[in-house]
Amino acid sequence: MKSKIIFILSLCLCVSVVNSFAQKSKEKPNAEIAKMLKEVSAKRIETDIRKLVSFGTRNTLSEQDNPTRGIGAARDWIFSEFQRISNDCGNCLTVEKQTFLQQPTANKRVAQPTTITNVVATLRGIQNPDRIYVVSGHYDSMCTKPDDAKCDAPGANDDASGTAAVIEMARVMSKRRFDATIIFMTVAGEEQGLLGATYFAEQAKQKQINIEAMFTNDIIGGVTTFKNSPERNSVRVFSEGVPSSETEQEAGTRRSVGGENDSASRQLARFVKETADLYSPKFRVAMIYRRDRYGRGGDHIPFVERGFSAVRFTEPNEDYDHQHQNVRVENGKQYGDLPEFVDFEYVANVARVNAASLAALALAPARPKNVVIVNRLGNDTELKWDANVETDVTGYEIVWRDTTGAVWTNSQFVGNLTNFVMKNMSKDNYFFGVRAVDKDGNRSPVSFPKPVR
Repeated sequence: MKSKIIFILSLCLCVSVVNSFAQKSKEKPNAEIAKMLKEVSAKRIETDIRKLVSFGTRNTLSEQDNPTRGIGAARDWIFSEFQRISNDCGNCLTVEKQTFLQQPTANKRVAQPTTITNVVATLRGIQNPDRIYVVSGHYDSMCTKPDDAKCDAPGANDDASGTAAVIEMARVMSKRRFDATIIFMTVAGEEQGLLGATYFAEQAKQKQINIEAMFTNDIIGGVTTFKNSPERNSVRVFSEGVPSSETEQEAGTRRSVGGENDSASRQLARFVKETADLYSPKFRVAMIYRRDRYGRGGDHIPFVERGFSAVRFTEPNEDYDHQHQNVRVENGKQYGDLPEFVDFEYVANVARVNAASLAALALAPARPKNVVIVNRLGNDTELKWDANVETDVTGYEIVWRDTTGAVWTNSQFVGNLTNFVMKNMSKDNYFFGVRAVDKDGNRSPVSFPKPVR
């Protein structure tokens, strides 16, 4: 009887040990990030949105040399705001206008050569400045017709909300220093076909700039007509599963082992969700397993098409009476993208999720490179990866989930190794990934493995 009791206790202990490995790591909020998020101001965001609306129109085809109306006035004001923020942090930002001449487009939304300008503010990293994270909003706007350069196009939600959020992030984040570089960017030409973002992404590809992740914020105003929606305290994060840049060979590999939900962009979305769960439990991230809204697009698409990981932030309920509409009252109903339909505290909440995620990314190590699963018959799973270059990496975590799971559910810290065997856990039955951990407990996004023989 005694030996039986000992056996049962031993079995319980073994199960306890296994379960301890199978628990998701309990991360603690970084105190400085939590402090930073409290500095995000809905009032400043409101002021900036109203200022952007005051330019009358920000259509990409509108005036560029009028000091008070049109896209040029908005461009110059954003540039001056970034400069002012930089002055306040001891010139910590490099503020630039990235200008190019856009030729007429096939979609006819640009009928003649037009100058387009992205306004860019760069906060250089102190440890790994060549690893870059980009956050953007588009500052152009439109009425019903994208080529109408004369109508009033206030664009309070689409996309003064995203632009104001980026400016506010620059204000609060520029007071801190991060290991990696963060670029705060506002682009033009979005309504004419993602033109500003496409130019930036193509230049980054040609120059082989290491953009580890990109966020775009577009229509994050929390339109007030849906203030009683059950989804009110959430923001959608769109991410593609099958990479837009996937080669035919990569597609064949994916089809053979799975991974339709495990692109780098989808790992980025999971990272954002985990970060929001940690820092913003009352305002959640709803991951949407689509590249963008149904049949539509945004400024992250030029990035994923060129092999960068990127996601889109958008409010859960859009009101199309206050989006891409001429300002008017019709049958007693107000139409137009006006500031009275924007919830500024909602915008601030989205900005906080962005800022927390950017900070967590820029403080953490890069995601591990060349992660593979050794493709041999057996009920164990062997993973290998390259060592990170960061000197403060203390080790790696292997994460896993059921093949039907949406997020990583379990993790095991395996130390400062570059290979590990998960005993009695078949690669047939789980999806696995690897992430790096530094001495302060900062975790990288997950890298999804490829098969190797």
